[in-house]
Amino acid sequence: MRPSILSSSPRSRARFSSPTLAAFFFAVIATGLSSCQRFTATETQAQHSGSPAAAEVVAVETALARVQSLDEPQIYTGTTQPRQLVSLRAQTEGRLLNLAVDVGDRVSQGQLLGQIDDRLLATLLRQAQAELAARESEVAQAIATASDAQAQVDRARLELQQTAADAERFATLAAAGVLPAQQAEQAKTTQLATQQTVRSAEQQVVTRQQAVVAAQKRLAAQQAAIAEIQQRQAYARLRSPLTGVIVERLKQPGDLAQPGEEILTIGDFQSLKVVVPVSELDLGRIRTGQAATVTFDALPDRELRGVVERISPAADATARLIPVEVRVPNGDRRLGSGLLARVEFLATPPRQVVVPIAALTVGREADESVLFTVEGTDAAAQAVARAVTLGDRRNGFVVVRSGVQSGEAIIVRSSRPLSDGQVVRLSILSE
Repeated sequence: MRPSILSSSPRSRARFSSPTLAAFFFAVIATGLSSCQRFTATETQAQHSGSPAAAEVVAVETALARVQSLDEPQIYTGTTQPRQLVSLRAQTEGRLLNLAVDVGDRVSQGQLLGQIDDRLLATLLRQAQAELAARESEVAQAIATASDAQAQVDRARLELQQTAADAERFATLAAAGVLPAQQAEQAKTTQLATQQTVRSAEQQVVTRQQAVVAAQKRLAAQQAAIAEIQQRQAYARLRSPLTGVIVERLKQPGDLAQPGEEILTIGDFQSLKVVVPVSELDLGRIRTGQAATVTFDALPDRELRGVVERISPAADATARLIPVEVRVPNGDRRLGSGLLARVEFLATPPRQVVVPIAALTVGREADESVLFTVEGTDAAAQAVARAVTLGDRRNGFVVVRSGVQSGEAIIVRSSRPLSDGQVVRLSILSE
């Protein structure tokens, strides 16, 4: 262990006596005072010097004035739904014979998906077709009868013409005294009888024609009954109403299907709609046809461009939220229903120059109508005061209506208050 300088040994006490130590400390203090006097004199001389090189350099941080919106983007969450969702329901009663598709299968419009037992309908159809043949025969018979009645009318009219001519000739001969008056009267009576026959035959024609119309109506009714049975048979064949994907399967082969019961749910995923509940306070910034960006947690590396398709006229009375539908393309069908989506509604930002609000507080006079820009580079960089006209303030930025152009560097922070012409040094955080 090294001995202390102020050791208590006799040799040490003899070597460092009290007068010697006092003289040593006095010399050290005198030297320090002399150095302080020289530093003070140098500083005073620098302060009285008017050259920029001698001025104190102030560290500053700058930011670029840029054109942007004062409003921060707002992200809303929503849920994906297929563009169209259709329930395929049974339209006739019967046992489900087969169902050829399952959840996730893609189907085309008109594709046969399943079959309901239609054997009873086939029997009814055969009976109806036999009845139809009888109705057709009835119509044909009624038409033939009407034709016969018309023929009788034609014959009666010919007879009437003949009896009318005979009655006229006999009347002329009777008037001349060639024939007795009794013969002329008989001819006249025959004419009247023939007229009555014609009227009766014409009435018979009307009756027969009405019978034809009635038979034709019965035929049409039977044809309609057959068409109904055939339509019910068509209902027994389950066909897809649209091109899409099977979303849900609610029946199995062998189940009894009743009219109105749901068998399959089919969704059209060619495009999706994202239903976003939006606050009534934000609704004024959203309009139909407005663009939106949509991202999904399921596909974090994918951003889609959507369009506001529909804004509901009814809000939730409790939460005061309005459903907004955003249509999103889904050509590859990678996205499904029920996914969480994050939606940002895009608005056209106003063309206005903004700077950080912090730029208003760096001046020595705290004058908010003055901003400081930087002119020069490196050691020649100086803060230059710029008179400006300010506008709205929001979200940490202020609009500069005049005095600053987009792209100019504005001082937003400094190590001390600035004045015009102050020598500055840019920090590494400067833009």
